[in-house]
Amino acid sequence: MGHMRPAMTARTLRTPKDLADAGLVAPERLAELEGVAARYAVAVTPAMVELIPDNDAMARQFVPNEAELQTTSDELADPIGDDAHSPVSGVVHRYPDRVLLKANHACAVYCRFCFRREMVGPDGVRPMSAAQLDAAMAYIAADPAIWEVIVTGGDPLILSPRRLADLMARLARIPHVKIVRFHTRVPAVEPERVTAELVAALQAPGKTTWVALHANRAEELTPAAAAACARIVDAGVPMVSQTVLLKGVNDEAAALEALMRRFVELRIKPYYLHHADMAPGTSHFRTTLAEGQALMRDLRGTVSGLCQPTYVLDIPGGHGKAPVGPCYATDGEVTDPQGQAHRYPPGD
Repeated sequence: MGHMRPAMTARTLRTPKDLADAGLVAPERLAELEGVAARYAVAVTPAMVELIPDNDAMARQFVPNEAELQTTSDELADPIGDDAHSPVSGVVHRYPDRVLLKANHACAVYCRFCFRREMVGPDGVRPMSAAQLDAAMAYIAADPAIWEVIVTGGDPLILSPRRLADLMARLARIPHVKIVRFHTRVPAVEPERVTAELVAALQAPGKTTWVALHANRAEELTPAAAAACARIVDAGVPMVSQTVLLKGVNDEAAALEALMRRFVELRIKPYYLHHADMAPGTSHFRTTLAEGQALMRDLRGTVSGLCQPTYVLDIPGGHGKAPVGPCYATDGEVTDPQGQAHRYPPGD
């Protein structure tokens, strides 16, 4: 369905009434949406509010829906098993050479499909205390195998430049940490936050910083978002992308092609296309693996190799990511991007 043109807003919308006042939801839906908002946080920034009218794919990402209260038996509060791999509060150590550091648990926007939706938001897990951050840094410093720290949350780029600079200064004192990667939506959903001061705060001597931007539709990468990304890349910080495959949002080849091309145009290398996780109340977003694989085949045959993300599934229960894209080779046969099979080696 279409959406009414919203009243101009200069603030983030945080309640169903805010959304109704802005013309993004019908007033008669308020009672049911209040039930959704009581369980899962709501926030839609002005940049995203402008994109929602007449764009159901954008609305589906950010506007709460009654379907979120329908939980299936196979959905999990911790779908990728963070807790099972958390040696100290705020740290997830699933792979030998890298850890997640959950610097905070708030976001600029709250995605309706979030795999950490039980933990983020104003009523979610509390931010790390000073003592917890000390313990997290001590854990990272004590393990020389940790080469990369992935700063996530929540969204770490909603932290002040002062706090980000302090975090980087502490990581800079750990010699075996070489890479610091920030996972964020901020450059797209709140681009004005990406100031020169914030970009400088992401860097520290002796460390290589990367920024991974989460976006799911090309429309999110507005001129303002493009400028924010340019401020990051021009400062010498490379960027990669993360996208979630979502039914009704980007589960068509044309939508993914446009998004991946837009990333590359902005000097952002497509990195992961995530199969949607088994988070509570998100079954209306999930495609099948076969549908995702078919979309990846379409991408391979249509767009530049620069535009190819890796299609991955976070195996429920904390077993890690596995690539789940289509297979093009079997013993003695290879399939080309047009679907034609060829013997290999040719003379066999």
